[in-house]
Amino acid sequence: MTASPSPTEPPPVRVVIVDDHPVVRDGLRGMLEHERSITVVGEAAGGHEALPVIAAAVPDVVLMDLRMPLGDGIGAIRALRASDADHPRILVLTTYDTDRDIRAAMDAGANGYLLKDVPRADLVRAVHDLAAGRPVLTASALDALTGRREQTSLTARELDVLRVIASGGTNRSAAERLLVSEATVKTHLLHVYEKLGVSDRAAAVRVAYERHLL
Repeated sequence: MTASPSPTEPPPVRVVIVDDHPVVRDGLRGMLEHERSITVVGEAAGGHEALPVIAAAVPDVVLMDLRMPLGDGIGAIRALRASDADHPRILVLTTYDTDRDIRAAMDAGANGYLLKDVPRADLVRAVHDLAAGRPVLTASALDALTGRREQTSLTARELDVLRVIASGGTNRSAAERLLVSEATVKTHLLHVYEKLGVSDRAAAVRVAYERHLL
């Protein structure tokens, strides 16, 4: 049971957990209530159930899963934002990190986006950051929102060409190995340069390694 805060401590952050898996809800409750500064004031198994729970509990932060049989998270976020644009703060906590899911959640009005494999300390920090008005985003979410992930996404053939170049190959050897023309190799390289924001093959290889594309 969460200990009562001392008179000099701020009140604990009030949290509602929305997830269709009871084991996940139990785990999150245990993780969060281990902290004196957080108290879980409600749970829901889906988006439809979440709305009255949140209205009754008046949480500071909601942990919202996305894909749930009893009402998806996106719809619940939209409904919450229709009644109040700022409160509660909503942290999407999910296993999905596609650009489509991230953008849909943030466009609906979520304030943060984390994956369920996040360490406990990071989750606790995220709850406090959101309660204080600071956004919380994974690196993949930030890339999706800024468009960087799409810009740096190389096709399979572009990666094939870049691997040959990275191993010291020439345009001709890349063409021979990949059974295409040298002109095709050059075209692929131009696309690689544009996507990575570089102007030569050495820089392309370096940036590709830095971004773990190779």
